[in-house]
Amino acid sequence: MEEGRFCQWSVIRSVLAILQWWGFNVTVIIINKWIFQKLDFKFPLTVSCVHFISSAIGAYVIIKVLKLKPLISVDPEDRWRRIFPMSFIFCINIVLGNVSLRYIPVSFMQTIKSFTPATTVLLQWLIWKKYFDWKIWASLIPIVGGILLTSITELSFNMFGFCAALFGCLATSTKTILAESLLHGYKFDSINTVYYMAPFATMILAVPALLLEGSGVVAWLYTCPSLSSSLVIIFGSGVLAFCLNFSIFYVIHSTTAVTFNVAGNLKVAVAVTCSWLIFRNPISMMNAVGCSITLVGCTFYGYVRHMLSSQSPGTPRTPRTPRTPRSKMELLPLVSDKLDDKV
Repeated sequence: MEEGRFCQWSVIRSVLAILQWWGFNVTVIIINKWIFQKLDFKFPLTVSCVHFISSAIGAYVIIKVLKLKPLISVDPEDRWRRIFPMSFIFCINIVLGNVSLRYIPVSFMQTIKSFTPATTVLLQWLIWKKYFDWKIWASLIPIVGGILLTSITELSFNMFGFCAALFGCLATSTKTILAESLLHGYKFDSINTVYYMAPFATMILAVPALLLEGSGVVAWLYTCPSLSSSLVIIFGSGVLAFCLNFSIFYVIHSTTAVTFNVAGNLKVAVAVTCSWLIFRNPISMMNAVGCSITLVGCTFYGYVRHMLSSQSPGTPRTPRTPRTPRSKMELLPLVSDKLDDKV
């Protein structure tokens, strides 16, 4: 009886965690788009800087003040030699995501972000010479096909926004691949990752944001018709961005890898739907079909990865399927692929 209640509570907790994650993720995306489109605050570097500052403060409060998570100590030398390069990639990843939101609809941006598994596999194959099971390559076909169909039929296509989103996928993949080699020996969770990386990212981005967008931000402050409410929305997006990172950490420990993968793809569908209801960006039938194919492909990719990783070392393989070499080049993500959804 007690075991049944425990299982029931575990399911309820997992569902609540996923709904909380969906809520924060979709809200952050919609608010960022609202800032760029409705508030006419067209400064993605500044918005990213606000997110980093808010995340740094939030992580400090969680670890140092509330002590909800223990601090993972890092040598001062390693902070510059290992964490700083990761922070640079982390910064590029977030900035490119906000830049793409500035120029293309949420639906298109979210679909392109689903291309991340393909870019990760391609980079590991081309640069690190890592071998993959043929099932992995087969699972990438619907992802690539769906992205191509969506891009061709996108009615609000913008080349700059498309390139920003695509390079954002490459930045995410690079972060995933390099994390283990740069942070070897440090078993970071989401909050500790933000605690160490957000201050570095703020430092990296502050000067470019000031030089490239400083005068524009000052002019916007003088011309904004409702300055107080607009600033509340902008800084509120930073607070929600940190809450999103914290919710990702909670979901990771409440669900399985397959559940997270499926929930993540359903989250994209929810974000696309909410974006269309709020901003009414035009979506053709073929564009919706392309987005659906991409999401199905991502789900299939996650399932294949899970099935291959759950095979025991003694599982027989066919001669045509080369086994992935167990070497230092076989890099793993910082915590898992689940953390790639930070905003």
